[in-house]
Amino acid sequence: MNLRSKLAIAFAGVGAAAAILVGVFSYQAASQRIDAELDRSLLTTSAEVAAGATQVLAPSPVTRGPDDDDHDEAQPMVAQSIAPDGTTRPIGGRPVHLDVGDADRTLAATGSLGDHRYWDFTAGRDDYRVITVALGPGRGAVQLGIDVDESRHVLGELATRITGVSALVLAVAALAGWLLARQITRRLVRLTQATEQVSDGGLAGITVPAGGRDEVGRLATSFDRMLGRLADARADQERLVQDAAHELRTPLTSLRTNASVLRRFAELTPDARARLLDDVDGETRELTHLIDELVELATHRYEAEEPSAIGLDEVVERAADRVRRRTGRTIVVDTDASAVTGQAKALERAVANLLENAVKFDATGPVEVVVRDGRVQVLDRGPGIGDDDAARVFDRFHRADAARGLPGSGLGLAIVREIALAHGGSVFAEPRPGGGAVVGFTVGADLLLPSSHPGHVEG
Repeated sequence: MNLRSKLAIAFAGVGAAAAILVGVFSYQAASQRIDAELDRSLLTTSAEVAAGATQVLAPSPVTRGPDDDDHDEAQPMVAQSIAPDGTTRPIGGRPVHLDVGDADRTLAATGSLGDHRYWDFTAGRDDYRVITVALGPGRGAVQLGIDVDESRHVLGELATRITGVSALVLAVAALAGWLLARQITRRLVRLTQATEQVSDGGLAGITVPAGGRDEVGRLATSFDRMLGRLADARADQERLVQDAAHELRTPLTSLRTNASVLRRFAELTPDARARLLDDVDGETRELTHLIDELVELATHRYEAEEPSAIGLDEVVERAADRVRRRTGRTIVVDTDASAVTGQAKALERAVANLLENAVKFDATGPVEVVVRDGRVQVLDRGPGIGDDDAARVFDRFHRADAARGLPGSGLGLAIVREIALAHGGSVFAEPRPGGGAVVGFTVGADLLLPSSHPGHVEG
């Protein structure tokens, strides 16, 4: 059973339950009201009969219907008197003898004026409501009965009408529930179809029924955004695989060439052997470095680190020390007291990648690192960045013309961009006045913390 049918049945059930409860309470209220009016009428009429007004017992004109019972509806009442000794005498009305019980005899013998009791009596096919009213001590009592078949007939018709109305309410509630469920589930059906297309592996051409401020509309909007991110992720994945395959061909081709040369290793001079081994060693290092950065970029390994309060000067200094030891180059650090909530190892990796990129392009001069208010920038005196390369320098595997013959995977600055975006910031690359380049990243303003220690300048 689908959701639309369940909602329709639920609406019908609620409507039917409400109609039945209202009908039952209405029937009970009507029945109690009719019985109360009947008892009050009996008490009033019994007083008239006791006063001698027996004309109220006379037959009245009545029009019979084809479905009416054959008993005498024109004369619905019967009356009799009870002597103090318990004997009875008919007064008028229907020729029916009413039973006299011990309570009635007690009222006739010792009851005070006006004392009375109600009870029910059945004679043949007719039901009566009977009242016994005492006339005073030693004066006997009057019994008056009235045929209640007409009242029962009215209550029966009321029950029939209530049943019909309940059935009508049930049908209307089911129809309204189905229409309302159809309106509610229409977007859910289209959303389900879209999810089924996605589960079948298709992302192209999927239309999500967005719109509306209710829960379904919000779900559709969120799902549309999720599909957009999924499509972007798939496109990035395909682009990464294609770029990685392209970049891996160069070192693999070189290694294949060197492997063929190694077959004639004994024929090579010592200098040629040394150059060949250095070439193989360099290519394997480059291949290993490329694979490591591919894995890190594809898996976002740095995202598993828990954010904490850190000083950017400490992060920059650790990265600078590592690059100094690795390259022997001079790194000048100039930082303020910027502190952020972030991932220390990821930020250190980003700074180290910027420094290694600067050292690669600036082969002689010192490299500078400047930190101001969460903005990290690395300055070098290399060949600089052209206008065409400034917009693509942080793309995966992008290499400027000046970097074609230099080592590297082409992923270092792409990792910097991923880390900066993960910290709510951005990246930038621009020419440095006097020659060279300024490359760096920023941290989101909401992650900046009040400074707790002074900055410093260090070479």
